[in-house]
Amino acid sequence: MTSCRFPLLALLLAATFGFASAPARADALQEASKLFKQGQFGPALEKTEQVLAGKPKDAQARFLKGLILTEMNRQGDAIAVFTRLTEDYPELPEPYNNLAVLYAQQKQFEKAKNALEMAIRTHPSYATAHENLGDIYARMASQAYDKALQIDSSNASAQNKLALIRDLMSVSARPGAVTARPSAPGKTQIASAPTPAKPEPKPEPKPKPEAKPEPGPGVTTEVRPPATTPAAESRFGPGNEATAEAEKAVREWAAAWTRKDVKAYLAAYASDFQTPGGETRTAWEAERKRRIDKPGAIEVGIEQLRVVGDGADRVTARFRQHYRSGALKTSAHKTLVLVRRDGRWLIQQERIGG
Repeated sequence: MTSCRFPLLALLLAATFGFASAPARADALQEASKLFKQGQFGPALEKTEQVLAGKPKDAQARFLKGLILTEMNRQGDAIAVFTRLTEDYPELPEPYNNLAVLYAQQKQFEKAKNALEMAIRTHPSYATAHENLGDIYARMASQAYDKALQIDSSNASAQNKLALIRDLMSVSARPGAVTARPSAPGKTQIASAPTPAKPEPKPEPKPKPEAKPEPGPGVTTEVRPPATTPAAESRFGPGNEATAEAEKAVREWAAAWTRKDVKAYLAAYASDFQTPGGETRTAWEAERKRRIDKPGAIEVGIEQLRVVGDGADRVTARFRQHYRSGALKTSAHKTLVLVRRDGRWLIQQERIGG
């Protein structure tokens, strides 16, 4: 599902759950989250279990354990962890959402729907759960129309509706996207809102030349206001040659990430790039290389890309990033600050959100 980013997981979980941490426990959780971020799931799980040995009801450690088990493809164990979290902390929406993710991966869509409805009931403004519920409805509708056509293959209405659903859920290329499959953020993010994965790609409607079809079964796409004001955009906005070059640089960066071309990916960053955790450039590059070189495909898609100039040689790019790697599927808004050096646009800053 969506929204899986987490710079500094321990701090994020503390903010999410609102619990104070003893120094020793906080250090242990920070170490566990660091190991998790580096893909060392076995050691991360062992460290998390050490925390839980001293404090079995610790919500942050239990949540992290669920994420680790999900990444290790131990879905049954992860489901058990998140289920117990919903029982002990029924006011928290994130464990319900994660349960829905795991149920959807097992094609248990009714259970996924029920879990998401509980997430929304506990937190009506939880946008991730609303978006994921739309995806589940679309998937269930597709199955229902398939069944209708098995019974009556000449049912034109069912054929049209099934075509619409498949179009919305299509993973074919769309304008403005490097790849249409949603994927996860990169850098130091793995699960920003506590959500390990997304069961289906985010629906992306395509323009149709024919007459507008009847409304689909509850499938919607997210629409957000422009990231910049018209006044700011007029300084150096869409249509400007430099802006177009910067847009191309952003897409090439995402494409290099998708094809796991580490050299091209790292070359997209300026020499004075501000590393997210304040680590050295060498340490940051080593971590990025480890994550990108992990076995399995990576898919990075961008949409709603908007580039606005802050001067002759500096622009800000804002977009929606979709990332997918193995069992991890996430979506988040991202901001890049690019500077022009020797005729090339390079990334100087990178952050989640606007």
